[in-house]
Amino acid sequence: MLLLSIGYNNKKKYISIYKGLRMSISIVILAAGKGSRMKSTTPKVLHEISGKAMLFHAIDAGQKISDDITVVLYHQAQRVQAQIEAHYKNINFHMQDAEQFPGTGGAMKGVTTKYEKTLILNGDMPLITQDSLLALTGGDADINMSVIQLNDPSGYGRVIINNEKVQEIVEQKDCTEAQLQTKTVNAGIYCVNTQLLNRYIPLLSNDNAQEEYYLTDIVKMAVDEHKTVSPIYVEEEEFKGVNSKFDLATAEIIMQNRIKKELMEQGITMRFPDSIYIDCRATFEGECTLENGVTILGASKLINAHIKTNSIIEDSIIEDSDVGPMGRIRPLSYLKDTHVGNFVEVKKSELIGVKAGHLSYIGDATVGEGSNIGAGVITCNYDGKAKHKTTIGKNVFVGSDCQLVAPVNIEDDVIVAAGTTLNKDVPQGSLAITRSALKFVPNFFYKFFGK
Repeated sequence: MLLLSIGYNNKKKYISIYKGLRMSISIVILAAGKGSRMKSTTPKVLHEISGKAMLFHAIDAGQKISDDITVVLYHQAQRVQAQIEAHYKNINFHMQDAEQFPGTGGAMKGVTTKYEKTLILNGDMPLITQDSLLALTGGDADINMSVIQLNDPSGYGRVIINNEKVQEIVEQKDCTEAQLQTKTVNAGIYCVNTQLLNRYIPLLSNDNAQEEYYLTDIVKMAVDEHKTVSPIYVEEEEFKGVNSKFDLATAEIIMQNRIKKELMEQGITMRFPDSIYIDCRATFEGECTLENGVTILGASKLINAHIKTNSIIEDSIIEDSDVGPMGRIRPLSYLKDTHVGNFVEVKKSELIGVKAGHLSYIGDATVGEGSNIGAGVITCNYDGKAKHKTTIGKNVFVGSDCQLVAPVNIEDDVIVAAGTTLNKDVPQGSLAITRSALKFVPNFFYKFFGK
């Protein structure tokens, strides 16, 4: 049983719903549009917000309350479906016949759902949350309709409400002077009794200026039949649609603020958080510090880590370590008890108990505890055809400006002298050194410059 507590404040309805109860609700996500205002060959719903396609944010929110989710596709349908299937299981798909049945109502033609209520979402609303979805599914109304109160509703159709029931949706051009004073507008999400929805969708008409089938017409049908249509007041921020690159950037800022606020409330320290970017897939444990300009990408995991100014961490694990300033940790790296300094790049490597202070590249390598990587050291891991492995043991000192030509194995307790080009394995306890004899040419300066 769903528990509801309904109250009123400033004429808004707030619904607090007992969380943790799985609902008998189906979800349909409309993701068929071309998104021409994005001016991109990428389908609109696949544009990313904080590291994840905006459609995936809607799916994630939906999966928290339902196990019956259908995504409606049309534009680049195969591409969108392939991306969804690469990340999710048990998602249903419906292909809109947009040639015969364009519009939001047309998108619902032929869609079947299995539960008693159907929640209809838009794939370009990445900021929707579980709480808002739960609020939209509560109560006994035939239709719950999301509405927003705007200080300036200009350009929007007005939702006319009387006695806490929706009476009609009136386009601005059709509003009377009194109706124009209404500040309540349609937010575009509906929760509908499934039996009613299945009866109304076939009755939709495209007898309008755009010759499209509008989902909003089901509200008029319900009111005409004296069904109950309840307005559910929602926050504008969560129901923002993304229709342009500007909208995308705006949604990104909102999402980033949410991510960083939650992390800081968990104890993560951030210096100038507005300058920091954190992927929604990243996770943090313990006491971490992110300095200004830090970027955390992919499914990175930070445990008691200190990431210094303008450093980048991508799909890597940083544990009890510090990186930067201006360090770069590329995918599939693991740092533990390690110091990586400025202008050091690490890629697909494991460093445990290591110091790499500055100006080095460590790629496809394993470096053991107590080892030191000097300035200008490069693991030459790519021969033009394939990547090769560099293995550095424990307590190895690699001097400045060395090239380690992989594949190569340096055993424990080794010194590699500065300036060495190493292309052979080094046995334990050895000194490896390659240097040409130092030569002086007397008076060369004066001969060269003619002095």
